[in-house]
Amino acid sequence: LKLTVERIKQRLSAPPNDMSAMLAQLAQQIGIPTKRTYLKWIQASIGQDIRLIPVEEVLFFISDEKYTRVQTPRLEALIRKPVRELHEELDPALFWQIHRATLVNVNAIDGVTRDLRGRQLVRVKGSNEKLEVSRSFVHLFKQM
Repeated sequence: LKLTVERIKQRLSAPPNDMSAMLAQLAQQIGIPTKRTYLKWIQASIGQDIRLIPVEEVLFFISDEKYTRVQTPRLEALIRKPVRELHEELDPALFWQIHRATLVNVNAIDGVTRDLRGRQLVRVKGSNEKLEVSRSFVHLFKQM
């Protein structure tokens, strides 16, 4: 017992090697989600130029065959990343998926209207486009 008490005292007096790494490993083992980092910039091509676009400026992303169109109030660009991957990398509090092929910036939503066929369409600030909301994502607008 005396030997055990001595070992405990030694361990308590010695500083741990890397406490943050130990805590991260422990959090992962017990299932506590660690702080997630989201995309801050989108690298997009406009003609022959490549631009870095802050994600806060993006109005929406819409899939267009092999490319994804990035729309801002001032420009339109293309990226090769599918909407599915973007959805995982963008902050869900900032971007909502409203269709299998469309992500919209929540701050860019001007309103939602219904067309003659009963489909919901999102009006986007800074753009004349109306984005269709698929039935699977209509629940996002029930709270509005």
